[in-house]
Amino acid sequence: MAGPSPADVLGRVTLVTGKEEFLNERTVGVVRDTVRRHDPEAELSETRGADLSLASLGELAAPSLFSSTRCVVVRGLEDLPDESVEGLLGYAAAPVEDVALVLVHGGGQKGSGVLTKLRKLGPVTESKSGELKASEYPSFVAAEVRSHGGTIDQEAAGILVQAVGQDLRSLAAAADQLTSDFPGEPLSAERVKQYFGGRAEAKSFSVADAAFNGRRQAALEELRWALDTGTPPVLVTSAFAGSARGLARFKGAPRGMRDADLARDIGVPPWKVRTVRDQSRSWSDRGIAHAIQAVARADADIKGAAHDASYTLERLVLTITALRSQ
Repeated sequence: MAGPSPADVLGRVTLVTGKEEFLNERTVGVVRDTVRRHDPEAELSETRGADLSLASLGELAAPSLFSSTRCVVVRGLEDLPDESVEGLLGYAAAPVEDVALVLVHGGGQKGSGVLTKLRKLGPVTESKSGELKASEYPSFVAAEVRSHGGTIDQEAAGILVQAVGQDLRSLAAAADQLTSDFPGEPLSAERVKQYFGGRAEAKSFSVADAAFNGRRQAALEELRWALDTGTPPVLVTSAFAGSARGLARFKGAPRGMRDADLARDIGVPPWKVRTVRDQSRSWSDRGIAHAIQAVARADADIKGAAHDASYTLERLVLTITALRSQ
């Protein structure tokens, strides 16, 4: 997808809002790159909202000896002094032609009055970065892969999120790495596991999935491999707790819900709804309740260092698979 043109940012104000710092920083980078492509000699400058006054804004926006084109980034707009508000609004209503002004607000209510007024001005364009829900991270991964010219299926994107975690910067880097190493190749679940399946979180989920599916021997083997390769025991009990909660929420969800809505309700990626649905057919409400209690006991034992962690987790696997078989 094409980025903004120089006309979209020069002589205008880009208002960057939201709590997702990575996405905010990406927007700032896109504006800077656009200005630099237009004028390689353009000057870049930064300041903090707390330090901004009409005089300092004038200095930042003024042409230098080398170039009249400028990109000015103001971070922490929420800390803008009250006495500087009118001056900034006046500038934003009629920006300097060769200057790209970027105002970054970190989210929250502080400074919201200034945002409301800025949004009403014609030269201001807002870029919002809302916090992602758990079910939205695989979509973020898919968009990142597409931006690099690749494709990834929903299950593979979900596995990547499980393996890497919910840090957007890490997910973006992983998507970039995969598409660079396998150009033109669709990224499958097997390919993602090959690269990232060794992560501790992914190993823990593998143990829990096998146990809740009733695959006792496979779960024990996955557990031994996870512990032998350094997976912290608390991550294993955390994965078990997540599986138990997911089953309980699925069983309590209204009938006829779409998978996307179910994913949001039970707190899993959309691709994993099918896994939870399959597991639920072999679990009673009573069995799930006992499973939650068993996971809580194992977690307490491990954190209290009262028992050998390996023994405690093996006992948990045997307990969970037995509850399912009932």
